[in-house]
Amino acid sequence: MTISVLRTADAWWVQKTDGATRVETDALTTADLLADRTAVVAALSQPATTSVEDLDLVSPVTVPCRVVAQMTNYASHVKDAGMNPASIPLTFFRKTSGSISGPYDEVVRPPHVRLLDYEAEIGIVIGRSMPVGTTITEDNLADFVAGLVITNDVSARDVQLPKTQFFEAKSYPTFTPTGPALLLLEADDLKRFTDLRLRLWVNGEPRQDMTVADMIYSPLEALQALSLFQRLDPGDLLLTGTPVGTALSAPPKPIEIIGSLLPPATKWRLFFRAQGKNPKYLEEGDVIEIAIATDDGALDLGRQRTEVRHG
Repeated sequence: MTISVLRTADAWWVQKTDGATRVETDALTTADLLADRTAVVAALSQPATTSVEDLDLVSPVTVPCRVVAQMTNYASHVKDAGMNPASIPLTFFRKTSGSISGPYDEVVRPPHVRLLDYEAEIGIVIGRSMPVGTTITEDNLADFVAGLVITNDVSARDVQLPKTQFFEAKSYPTFTPTGPALLLLEADDLKRFTDLRLRLWVNGEPRQDMTVADMIYSPLEALQALSLFQRLDPGDLLLTGTPVGTALSAPPKPIEIIGSLLPPATKWRLFFRAQGKNPKYLEEGDVIEIAIATDDGALDLGRQRTEVRHG
């Protein structure tokens, strides 16, 4: 059975069909809350005391924490980038946890950024310490995957591409909206992981709509690879990639070939001139909404809504 946990600045809550119940816990961090599962379960048996709409929700993933992300992890996204999914390696990058913001907070575009992009992603919240060298199998995977959360891997493409600098381009404050709910899982719930559907809208226009069945490397494969070099602890966050539908898209093959013959400065100038005409990049006042759930609603991470503001 899944449990939807919400967080306000001063409390943790369990979400129910008729509202929310406060969790009686001293937990200050996500790791603390995961260690106090008894209190979370106890809240389920108590009546709802407030409506969810009356709660001023913040990210259910507290900071500081480690934020690791997978890149090019959906076949549709890889094809859209002009690459072959069969030859894509399992690749990671890091984001600062200072980029984490609430599920309804503004996304603030830095003044020097012009090409602001969105990426709907499922975030995995780690539930058990994973020192380097940890053996992770199908049998113990559920010990390490405490829950799932909606994340938006906001990206400054005009920083990321010419610099090949993922860390900077994706780590500005508010560049990882997270929540609203942390969906705590039981072992059997992971069997439905590939049924989850990621949907994203900008100003009500559908931009992304794909199930996890399109994912190239599963959470098991990702954690097995990370265990070779990266320690993870309870409350840390793993972003698992995004499907097709982002603003950034690869140029047609003939244009790509011509571009490869140009000097780098000329190539990037022409590329960004063309991208500047792309109406899909985020502008001030744009509203981004993300919903992630199975089509039957058995697993439901909620709905995130953020608005873009120029810094």
